[in-house]
Parts: sequence; structure tokens; C-alpha cells
Amino acid sequence: MTAFDFNTVHQRKGTHSIKWEFNRTMFGSDDLLPMWVADMDFACPPAVTAAVQQRAAHGIYGYTGISDAYLKSVVTWMQQRHQWTISPEWIVFINGVVPALNMLLQTFSHPGDFVVIQPPVYYPFFNAINNNGRHPLLNTLKEENGRYVMDLEDLGEKLKNPRTSVMILCSPHNPVGRVWSRSEISRVAELCLAHDVLLISDEIHHDLVFAPHRHQITAMLSDEIAHNTITCTAPSKTFNLAGLQASNIIITDEKKRRRFTQTLERNGVFGINPFGSAATIAAYESGAPWLDALLDYLTENLDYLENFVKEHLPEVRLFRPEGTYLAWMDFRALGLDQTALEALIEKDAGVALNQGYIFGDSGIGFQRMNVACPRSLLEEGLNRITRAVAAQRR
Repeated sequence: MTAFDFNTVHQRKGTHSIKWEFNRTMFGSDDLLPMWVADMDFACPPAVTAAVQQRAAHGIYGYTGISDAYLKSVVTWMQQRHQWTISPEWIVFINGVVPALNMLLQTFSHPGDFVVIQPPVYYPFFNAINNNGRHPLLNTLKEENGRYVMDLEDLGEKLKNPRTSVMILCSPHNPVGRVWSRSEISRVAELCLAHDVLLISDEIHHDLVFAPHRHQITAMLSDEIAHNTITCTAPSKTFNLAGLQASNIIITDEKKRRRFTQTLERNGVFGINPFGSAATIAAYESGAPWLDALLDYLTENLDYLENFVKEHLPEVRLFRPEGTYLAWMDFRALGLDQTALEALIEKDAGVALNQGYIFGDSGIGFQRMNVACPRSLLEEGLNRITRAVAAQRR
């Protein structure tokens, strides 16, 4: 029995939740059970709520700086949770990893450059590359024995291209759920070094890893790799704080850090949301027991999902995530084209999932499901999909 409640269904309508109140904009209907965007339907740790309430009670919400207490909380978390020793000055605050990716590309690449990514992959990677006049160079993941792996030979060829200046690594990987091994991460980092390609390592899901897997922070591999790696982290996925917009970009190399902060200054980026600051400090100082309980609950949700799919949805292949709370599901055996699959999930089942094609062409025929919800909502979503698939079989 856990001291934390993950079973209560919270009413999120009326809070302007993108997940729950903007489905007409995203999917054309309000009457959908949302299991798409990557935030959780759980209340954040009680210590975080208390800290935000205490800060709100002050009544003055003026410009807020990055405090020593904030930096210390990040440093301590990385040391205690990941055995990664970082210096406070390495931390560059920004309001989100996605804005950071855009500004990192503006800083460390030029229009027309190639940026290597590994689809099917988090779709804002494509947006950041294309919107800044760069070109995505696709090192598509391969499936081997029901598990995704990197095509390292192809990666070497892509990094060798003289127009390639940056690689964005998703670790743990969204949406396929891989927690890359130390040897896989090492090979990627070494190839980037060999070809003078900057490695941006998006590790926002780094705390959400299921035993026996362990997350390997890229920059921990060696000093040389650390100086060629920029690590993107945040408390948002871990503690369900996305709306408070606090992210930490960790840059060991002083020259790279200076260049990036200059880009932030040119774009008028400064300061921190006072509630984001209070929440981050509380989460990193007091949130570990809650996170441990969360991981146990998510493991049980994944067990339920895996057993349910085997019994009731035999046409669907589940790629159980080693990390993240996002399940990658292959619906291709149903024999539906993309339009028909969308209609099946959204119109017939009344469920909002992420369509696989948004993660790249290699995601066509797949769906991404967010399982970070009370068990009753997971059961409801799966039952809806099962009824729709059963009708499709007839």
C-alpha cells in the first residue's frame, strides 16, 4: 500500500487543460477520452502543492531570478538520483525543452545544415529543425526481435556528411520507449566526436525508467563526451509540472554555454516563473518517495496493458516501454489505411491517442498511448478500443 493516491480520477475540465479541453481543436471532437499528450492525470507530489500554495500566499509575483536554492536542488537531484556530479554554473534555465531545442539549433548550426534524428521520434524534433531552416537527416530505428535498436552503421554514414552539424538523441526514446544501453549511448557519442557533430541529448524522461533498466546519462561517459554534449532535462515529466514551465539545460563546456546564453539574451529569455521555481525545489528536495511510488503504479498499469492487449487485442503489437509512460502500439495487422485507423480510434472508439505518423513515416500504422492515468481510465480506454476493433472484425 502506497501513501500516495494514484487511483483517484481528478476533474481536469475547467483548468484549461490542453489534454482534456482542447480535443476539438486537435481531433475535431470534445467527446473523447484523452490518452495522448504526455502529461499525467495524477496530482503532483504533496510537497510540491504545499510549496506552490505557500508561494501563492505571499501575494506578490514579480520578476523572479534563478536562486542558489534552485540550482542546489538540481545539482543534488542529479547526484543522488543519477550519480552525476554537476556544477551549478553548468545549468542554463529555460522555460521548456522544446524552446531550448529551437535555440540550440539557432546557436550551433546554420541554415541548410543537416540535423540527425532517429525516427519514429518526438515530432517537435522535426518542427524545430524545419522551422529553423535546417534539414532532418533520418537515422531510422530498426526493429529486431520485437525491440527497436539503432542502425549504427547508417548513423556513422549520416554523421560523416559534411553538412551534418548536430544530432538530437532522444534518451529515453519517445515514442518507442527504449532505454538505451551504455554501449549504445557510448557508440553514438563516440561517432559524434569522431565526426565533429554536436550531440544534443534530450533526457527529459530520464527519471521515468523501469527496473531492471537503468538510464545512462550521456555526458557522464567521459570528459571529452561531456564537452561535446548538451543535456536537456526538466522536472516536468517526472513530477507532472509541465504547466509551470521549468527546464534545465546542462552544458559542461564553458564556450558552448556562453554561446547558448547569448542566444537566450538575444531572444529576450530571462528569469523564471516563481511557481515553477518553488515547485522544482520542492520536487527535487522531497519528491523521491512519490516518484518511487509512481514508478510502481506505472509498472502495474503497463502489466495491465500488456495482459489486456494479449487477451483482447491480439492484432495489436505492444512495444512495452523500458522508460517513459508512453506505450507504442502497432495496429498495422488490422489492414487499415491511416484515415481508417484514425476513424477507428477517434470516431468509433472515442479515444484520443497520438497518431504514429506524426513521429515520422516509420510510425504509420502505429499509435502512442499515455498510460499515466488512474487504472480505471486505462481500463475504459482499452475497453473502448476493444469494442471498436471487434466491430471492425465483423
